[in-house]
Amino acid sequence: MLSPTDVRDPAPPRALALLFLVMAVLVGIDVVTDLGQQTSLAHVLLELLVVAIGFVATFAIALRLRRAARDAQELRAHAARLTEDLRVTAQDAARWRSDAAGLIAGLGAAIDAQLVRWELTPAEREVALLLLKGLSHKEIAEVRAVSETTVRQQARALYKKAGLTGRHDLAAFFLEDLLAPRASASDRNAT
Repeated sequence: MLSPTDVRDPAPPRALALLFLVMAVLVGIDVVTDLGQQTSLAHVLLELLVVAIGFVATFAIALRLRRAARDAQELRAHAARLTEDLRVTAQDAARWRSDAAGLIAGLGAAIDAQLVRWELTPAEREVALLLLKGLSHKEIAEVRAVSETTVRQQARALYKKAGLTGRHDLAAFFLEDLLAPRASASDRNAT
């Protein structure tokens, strides 16, 4: 896939192509003039080589410019698709948050009430919530501006008070009933 840095500004190559073309034309004119003045064959052949190189370079640069323009067009189309995907995803996320707002607030209150029932300190409750959000001990330490050792100690204390063995049990305690398995087609047909 192309990135924006793969497509350079075409202005310098255009100027270079124009320079090679002008050089080829001027040397070509010189060759015609030299032929009328009985110039040596070696000199004429050398100038014809310069003309050929000039035209080949012009053609090569023109092809590269054409490829760069095509790549830029592909990048613009890709960016437009990504922008549209992002817009749709943002709409879906906003719709989900709106639809689930009441449920999320109720779940948040229920989680907080359980953390209080476990008699966790405010720091342990904060660690528990960040663990439920999926943050690592290191990330929690950074968010809370404490050491990772402190976070580990608080996590151990909350697991002990809650009677849990670790972060997976903590998540399962709150989320297990929310994510009940869906009935299979054979289960639905049996009822």
